[in-house]
Amino acid sequence: MAEVTPANDQAAGQAMPQLMLQKIYVKDVSFEAPNAPQIFQDIGENDQAQPQVQLNLGQRATDLGNSLYEVVLSLTLTCTIGERTAYLAEVHQAGVFGIAGFNEQDHAGIIGSYCPNLLFPYARQVISSLVLEGGFPPFLLQPINFDALFAEQQRRMAGGGEAPTLNS
Repeated sequence: MAEVTPANDQAAGQAMPQLMLQKIYVKDVSFEAPNAPQIFQDIGENDQAQPQVQLNLGQRATDLGNSLYEVVLSLTLTCTIGERTAYLAEVHQAGVFGIAGFNEQDHAGIIGSYCPNLLFPYARQVISSLVLEGGFPPFLLQPINFDALFAEQQRRMAGGGEAPTLNS
């Protein structure tokens, strides 16, 4: 029968993967309606004008030390009507995550896929509120497949040729 010593308990504890969410917060937010109030008149006068919406997505991770990482998901939503910008909404949704004991591939997957998946609903809510409070019709971002985006990024980094494009 093997004896369990404090040293064995400590070694076993370090080998166990740990993932903890410590904090979710808005790091930066902005909303601009550069052509207001004229854009509201344009919308009211021309029911045929279809808004065009473009989403730019980004993320970054910062090692804070002691197995803590800040992951920031950036969403920039630009709405144009014709040649004019109706609004520009941007949010940097952040979280502090404790990530320890994972192999390099799993660690990269947590940072590149799991964390953004967790942050996205919060960022989507902030964008939705900004647009509505800016005087525009409600806008709800569709879900984003961060697993597929991360897999595409990994294929490109590995030199796997042209990765398939994602439609969102």
